[in-house]
Amino acid sequence: MFTEEKKRLCQKVDALEAEMTRLSLALHARPELGNEEYEAMRLLTDASRTQGFHVTQGVAALPTSFVAKRGDRGPKIAFLAEYDALPGLGHACGHNLIASMSFGAAAAFAALTTSQAQTYFIGCPAEETQGGKIALTNAGVFNGFDAVFIVHPSDETTLGGTSLASHPLCVRFHGREAHVASRNERGINALDALVLFYQGLQGLRLRFGEQALIAGIITAGGTAPNIVPALAEMKCTVRSLSSDYLEQQVLPAVRALATGIAEGTGATVTLEHYEPLFKELIQNTDLAAYFAENLRLLGEPVRQLPDNDAGGSTDVGNVSHVAPTLHPELSIGAGLTAHTPAFAQAAGSAAAQKRALIGAKAMAMSAWDICLQNTKRSLL
Repeated sequence: MFTEEKKRLCQKVDALEAEMTRLSLALHARPELGNEEYEAMRLLTDASRTQGFHVTQGVAALPTSFVAKRGDRGPKIAFLAEYDALPGLGHACGHNLIASMSFGAAAAFAALTTSQAQTYFIGCPAEETQGGKIALTNAGVFNGFDAVFIVHPSDETTLGGTSLASHPLCVRFHGREAHVASRNERGINALDALVLFYQGLQGLRLRFGEQALIAGIITAGGTAPNIVPALAEMKCTVRSLSSDYLEQQVLPAVRALATGIAEGTGATVTLEHYEPLFKELIQNTDLAAYFAENLRLLGEPVRQLPDNDAGGSTDVGNVSHVAPTLHPELSIGAGLTAHTPAFAQAAGSAAAQKRALIGAKAMAMSAWDICLQNTKRSLL
């Protein structure tokens, strides 16, 4: 039902359109890589203070993170901003729009519910690299929240689905150098060991089937063709629909394969996770139901994805393991693929800025539903 409260929230988002567009286009015009988003942080925190938020910067030892808060009682509701860009592509994942949508939703919601809810606008850097939300989650930033919202631009408006748990692994085989023609010292060929490991991964793929995704590239394989390689290195992406299954089944099998090959070839092996564990996304069904109804009220068609539909990995997954979380997608143009020049161009278009209003409204309206539900619980 399109209540008076929801109408006022939508009107407030509309009143914020110019500011949302200014922020989005400013981020788009000056893309910054993860942990270097100082201008983005300045723009978003200045705008938050103007809307009456108290801002804390540099949270969880992340220099470009921030937590903006308004309101001191009632349910805790967070709207997450991302604002890092991609090397050479700029905002080809639409993080400028994510930031503007969450800003609009937070500012509108806080303006109308200061005495009824605690509104948080949380700046989350480096989503594309180290996963800033992982550090924020580990620091307890998301503990105790009643709802966490973030909307991602896409080619289609969808609800549901999940993401792949991911824990990338660097495998290094260490051998012993020698001249390839030496009669006295044959050396230990680290590249031979790595090639055996690379081939062995195919057996693991067959073993785990659709339960895991294992792929990789050789990033070091020697210095000259007439020298037995003493170091060979491979970076692997290792993923699964479940972080528990990934950590307890898949990764131990990968490590056992590498260790066995090292022992059989006389090499040694070291294994290092070069990125933290990105957990799978748990979409909260109650939040999804509110969001679906609010999209309907806004006239926005939405497709429901199967629970196991996963197209990638995101640090929002870690947040969803400690707080009720919703991470839907909003169409900004048909046929778009993220991380491409075309997507970057679309993220800076006038049409996309208009679409961002829908994302902000749907989040703010769903947050209001949480407030109503919290009020009902308190009366029981």
